[in-house]
Amino acid sequence: MANDLKILYVASEALPFASTGGLADVIGSLPAALKKQGVDARVVIPFYSTVKAKYPNMDFVCDFTVKLSWRKQYCGIFSTVYNGVTFYFIDNEYYFNRPTLYGNYDDAERYAFFSKAVLDMLPRIDFFPDIIHTNDWQSALVGIYLKQIYRKEDYNYRPIRVIHSIHNIEYQGVYGHNILSDVFDLTPDLASIVDYNGAVNLTKGAIVCCDRLTTVSPTYAKEICTPKYSAGLYHIINQYAFKTTGIINGIDVDYYNPIKDNDLYAKFRAPSGKLKNKIALQKELGLPEAPNVPIVAMITRLTSHKGLDLVTTVIDEFLTENVQFVILGTGDPGFENFFRRLEENNPSKVKAIIQYDKALSKKIYGGADIFLMPSKSEPCGLAQMIASRYGTVPVVRETGGLYDTIKYYDDETGDGNGFTFKEYNAQDMLFTLRKAVSLYTDEKDKWKALCQKCMKIDFSWNVSAEAYLALYAEVLDLNK
Repeated sequence: MANDLKILYVASEALPFASTGGLADVIGSLPAALKKQGVDARVVIPFYSTVKAKYPNMDFVCDFTVKLSWRKQYCGIFSTVYNGVTFYFIDNEYYFNRPTLYGNYDDAERYAFFSKAVLDMLPRIDFFPDIIHTNDWQSALVGIYLKQIYRKEDYNYRPIRVIHSIHNIEYQGVYGHNILSDVFDLTPDLASIVDYNGAVNLTKGAIVCCDRLTTVSPTYAKEICTPKYSAGLYHIINQYAFKTTGIINGIDVDYYNPIKDNDLYAKFRAPSGKLKNKIALQKELGLPEAPNVPIVAMITRLTSHKGLDLVTTVIDEFLTENVQFVILGTGDPGFENFFRRLEENNPSKVKAIIQYDKALSKKIYGGADIFLMPSKSEPCGLAQMIASRYGTVPVVRETGGLYDTIKYYDDETGDGNGFTFKEYNAQDMLFTLRKAVSLYTDEKDKWKALCQKCMKIDFSWNVSAEAYLALYAEVLDLNK
């Protein structure tokens, strides 16, 4: 089946072209993994100005006019091939010549145009996929338009199935009903498809209209059925639970590979090779060069749902231990300032790098000993898998994909691949961190074996790609 399968992935970002988070990692990696198995997997994203500047030699494919309510807008299609996958780019200077991907006053209109342009593009590139795989609210309208409009007007669209993936349910695309027809080009009789709690909710519409709903880990698929984790959508999630499945994300094991990673201070195959990276990291960050002092690292957005309130509650107590603490990231100004002050007060133990730095992040993965992810919620999480790849032992809270990928280490049996705690509690986190530090300090052989175990775990996209292939086969079989 794989050799005959045609999939179009629709998303608002994809590595290496445009990225703000985990969605881009998925769209940059999953299609390539499926391509290796014979799937004709292609991707379409907006042609942002940042992409144009970085990749000026894209191939021009065609142009046409997109009708969105009363608007008639130019649309250009450009393309390139990356990792064997064809990427298409939807071009419109008015909508996508912006300094940022999101946060614009007219995001609803921008991504409605994008969604219509994707469907209008298909006959012009002579590619009608078996499945369109949409991702998050920015492409939710693709499935809505397809089911409610395009399938009814053109027989070429009728066989296409839609899978929609929720990468983070906190972001749903919620707008007032006043723009239903003017911006989204949806007639009043379609209002019930997207209506939720008195507003237009694009994620709700995608759930109703898609053939299957996926999210990025099995545990998160269960969590979003509850009020605590669903950001208000649990009624709809439960109503369509029969559509829903969770498939854990993978990581690009070629890009995150300590054996050939040029961003590291020194490449390595085994945990013993981390020492050169640790000393070099301490030197670059201005920390004491202490090979036997464990470095606890965080690479994260500085937002509350990442568990930073737990960290701020007990970090002073933790720093009484013989440890070093490194944090890299940007976000909430309150957290940014907290960690700046923490460094000022503890210059020999703390380094806070308040910026986004991909190359430095890999140096930290390679040089740290312990990686902390105490998230309040975590749909999948990639950092714990990346840290494992570099032999840096994760300490995580048991939620979402963290629960699915990291199991508690038993120092008697050797089972497990990290340290976990269940309750969202600062003292539980502190206790678990101290357990990790204790093993590092007092049980060197066991620590080395644990690091080696972490490095050998297969977090590649190959496993996840097989799960998606099975899902695609099921969707198509159900509709034959």
